Amino acid sequence: MRTFIFSMMLILTTTLSFATEKPMSDTPSKVKVTTSLGDIIIQLNTEKAPISSANFLAYVNEGFYNGTIFHRIIPGFMAQGGGFDTDFNQKAVHDPIKNEADNSLPNKRGTLAMARTNVPDSATAQFFINYKDNAFLNHTSPTASGWGYAVFGEVIEGMDVVDEMAKQPTGNRGGHQDVPKTDIIIEKAEVIK
Repeated sequence: MRTFIFSMMLILTTTLSFATEKPMSDTPSKVKVTTSLGDIIIQLNTEKAPISSANFLAYVNEGFYNGTIFHRIIPGFMAQGGGFDTDFNQKAVHDPIKNEADNSLPNKRGTLAMARTNVPDSATAQFFINYKDNAFLNHTSPTASGWGYAVFGEVIEGMDVVDEMAKQPTGNRGGHQDVPKTDIIIEKAEVIK
């Protein structure tokens, strides 16, 4: 009798968990970023970085990134974009989001992470793509200095385009360093299947 009750409880628990899980196909997880140097396909990690992924998708769906530039590129480190237009005006953004850097996703080559200020929960629209494994950007503790930078996706196609960005000459512009002398424009960012 105990075996029967245990079996029934297991079946019921399994059935309930399947009924309450959201199908993966309902959550968009790939974004195509068309740049002036070529296309980049990003796979979002909506499971481990739900807040950052939803935030990024909201900006994509609003067309926010269209016409923005990669405004900071440091070869061997990262390429940052998603905040300035081609006139180097910073775009208005939504409220900052919670830092998800404690999600165990490492800042390794090809991953996307949320850019932020020195305040852990200050990320809005800007993101960066890691050129190499940047372990020092990972979460180490829940302190201001240890929070790290939240990884939420990875380049699955077009890393050659990202590498090409690092070959472009940079200089100073609008009080910023490491700005490409020729704009690298995000012409369009869109959700794909």
